[in-house]
Amino acid sequence: MDMQLHGVADAVPIELKGAADDVPADVTAALATLTETVDARLKAVETKSADATKLTDRLDRLEAKLNRPGLGATTEETPKLETKAWAGYLRHGREALAADEVKTLRVSDDTAGGYLATTEFSTDVLKGIVEFSPVRQAARVGTTAAGSVILPKRTGKPTAAWVSEIGSRPATESAYGQLEVPNHEMSCYVDVSNRLLEDSAISVEGEISFDLSEEFGRLEGVSFLTGDGVGKPLGLLNSGLSYVANGHATTLSADALISIFYALPAYYRNRGAWMLNGSTLAAIRKFKEATTGAYIWQPAYAAGQPETILGRPVIEAVDMPNIGADALPIIFGDFATAYRIYDRVALSVMRDPYSQATNGIVRFHARRRVGGGLVMGEALRTLKMATS
Repeated sequence: MDMQLHGVADAVPIELKGAADDVPADVTAALATLTETVDARLKAVETKSADATKLTDRLDRLEAKLNRPGLGATTEETPKLETKAWAGYLRHGREALAADEVKTLRVSDDTAGGYLATTEFSTDVLKGIVEFSPVRQAARVGTTAAGSVILPKRTGKPTAAWVSEIGSRPATESAYGQLEVPNHEMSCYVDVSNRLLEDSAISVEGEISFDLSEEFGRLEGVSFLTGDGVGKPLGLLNSGLSYVANGHATTLSADALISIFYALPAYYRNRGAWMLNGSTLAAIRKFKEATTGAYIWQPAYAAGQPETILGRPVIEAVDMPNIGADALPIIFGDFATAYRIYDRVALSVMRDPYSQATNGIVRFHARRRVGGGLVMGEALRTLKMATS
């Protein structure tokens, strides 16, 4: 039996080998090429399948993270520690703050000034002040950490002279002096009800910021124009500016506007602006040509361009005087060159939950220091009405 099976097994390979030898060479080559192509495509399919599996796993992990409690499709940026501490201080007082939050607001002991507003809060206040104080829009504004700012100024010009060949030469040096712009303190307070502080849907920081901006802006706007320099900035109208006479006590002259315009050197004139209040502006807009009766005033027709008088922009200042006897209703010139404003950077706010506690109110005391003064009076001119 074994011998017979062994003989059959030996016979099969011989017959198959003979059949394979009968296959043409070109067919064998084609079969080999087809086999290689099929193997390559199978490997490509396996690779893509592996990549798809990896992508599916990543999506599954991401979906799991998004489905965690407290997470949604969108996330908000975590507020800064300073901002969080400031909001907590306004709403709940110092006692509710953690030690690291107190450190972000504290600049000195309570007896030396309390706490400062965060940088974001202070910036919002300054933006609001610009809206209420037009002088600040036109003047040059800087910051200082000192009690006053000393500015060097040339008080005497060089004096050249013609000389003979062996004649004496006169002194021609310039003379210099100093101008001091002191910082003065403003103070106000804002009352906020406990109910408003407890309502987290309302931005208490924004409300307090707006109120402080409005009051500080109103106060400094008046001082920059009419301040007497005693405990407040010295205003433009009290700085002894040169003036052009209008020639009439109650009627504004169009010729006087041209006179004040050309009373300035060309450098200041070409950078100048008009500052006046609304009633004076209305009087100018009513000027008419004697022959045709057409209005002389030409408002700005281009979007975003300011209204102009004699080609120079107009700044409407509510605190400028009205037209009247011996008044100075108009200032014209280069305000950025003539007037300087210096802000003491820190804005201090103290929370007082006790003095108004019986009325259900928390009082916020704010203080700020700012200085302003005329440094180049030759860059401005005023229009002065006649005395009678």
